[in-house]
Amino acid sequence: MSDLAPLMSRLDALQARLQRFEDAEAIRACVLRYMALCDRLDATTPMDTLGDCFTEDAVWAGKGARYGSAFGGHQGRAAIVAMLGRYRGSLPGDGETPVRAPHFSFNAHFLCNEQIQATGADTATAAWQMLQTSSFSAGGSHLNAAQLQLQMRRDHDGAWRIARFETENLLSRPVTGWHAEAALPVPARHD
Repeated sequence: MSDLAPLMSRLDALQARLQRFEDAEAIRACVLRYMALCDRLDATTPMDTLGDCFTEDAVWAGKGARYGSAFGGHQGRAAIVAMLGRYRGSLPGDGETPVRAPHFSFNAHFLCNEQIQATGADTATAAWQMLQTSSFSAGGSHLNAAQLQLQMRRDHDGAWRIARFETENLLSRPVTGWHAEAALPVPARHD
C-alpha cells in the first residue's frame, strides 16, 4: 500500500492541475458568451441567457470618473439584465410605440491580456483589457478601451458565473465610422 502513496499523490496533483485548466476555460467561456451577446444586443437577444452569465447577487459597475458616471453600479442579476435591456430597442408588438431601434447598429468587443487566477476552490479573479468598436443607431461611432476586473464564482449548479464585473475606461474617442466601401489593399495576383 505504501508503494502506491507516491503515485496517488502525483495523480492528485495532476487532477488539481487539470481542474485549474478546466476552471479557467469555463471562466473564459462565460465571459466570451457575455461579450458575444453584448455584441448583438437587440430586441431578439435572449436576456435569460445573458443573465445566466451572472450570479444572482452579482454586481456590474463602471469605475473611474468616465465609466462611473456613465454606467453607475447595478446590484443583482435582475438589475444587470434591466440595465443591459435598455440597449436592446424593441420590436413591433412589444408594446412600445414607436418601435425603438437598438442602441448599437454595430458593436464588437475584443479582449486581450487575459489573467485568470484561482483564489479558492470555487472563486477566481479575471482581468482583460478590452477594445470596443461601436456605431450607434442614432448616428456616430466610437472607439473605447477599458480595463475589466472580474470576480468569478462557481455557482450552486457547478457553472462559473460573473460575481462582480468592473469596467474602467482607458481610452475613449469618436471616430468617423468602421466600414468603408474602398477596395481592400491586397497584393496583386501574379499568375
